Amino acid sequence: MTATTAFSDPFLRMTEPHAAWGAQQLEAFNEFMPTGPWTADLDQRLYRQAGRDLRISVLGSFDTSEGSWLWGWANPGFGESPVVGAANEIRRLGEAHGIPEFTTDLVDLSAFDDPRFAVETLAFGAMGALGAAGYLGVQASPEGRLYMVPDDPRVPRAVPDGITLPRVLLTGAGLLAGSSARAVVTGYFGHHGLTPRQEADRVSAELPGGATAQVLFDDAGRIASVEMKNVSG
Repeated sequence: MTATTAFSDPFLRMTEPHAAWGAQQLEAFNEFMPTGPWTADLDQRLYRQAGRDLRISVLGSFDTSEGSWLWGWANPGFGESPVVGAANEIRRLGEAHGIPEFTTDLVDLSAFDDPRFAVETLAFGAMGALGAAGYLGVQASPEGRLYMVPDDPRVPRAVPDGITLPRVLLTGAGLLAGSSARAVVTGYFGHHGLTPRQEADRVSAELPGGATAQVLFDDAGRIASVEMKNVSG
């Protein structure tokens, strides 16, 4: 196992189109889940937190003492259990797109400046690649954290909103070092089934309700502004 100090380019390219949508969706998921004590029955794929039941699938686990991530598909304790269906899908995506973080059974994150932030980035990237409605990270033992994604239609899905869109896009563009702001923006619109119109210095799309969002970029490729125009222009 070789420690890495940064995520690979294939991981970034897979994750950046989902960054803005994922950040918004994670907010919706966290609002849906009440805070409080939790239990999990992994054989039944059921997670309960503060009285709310949720059907889940396991991504993997993080050893906080070693700074290492073990994918659910590589954990002998799970074997071929259906509970690691999400982890198995991540491995298939990793093989198809050449993403080492998704295909290495034990990922050493100890060399990152902040391994705990790195593991959240890894779980967030997996959530986005899967199109999952969120992810959970819970302390399962003194030195172990368990990560899961919901597989439950009751979890609400975030929708585009002109009022919060500037914050959502700017947040998404700032999540991943080395990501392309344009890819983040076009990925957000594409995820919601909106057709982005691309020009040299801007990307625009019509939101549900008829308003048009126009995102301008500066010379460095960063988001310079997000403007909303109503139907009449």
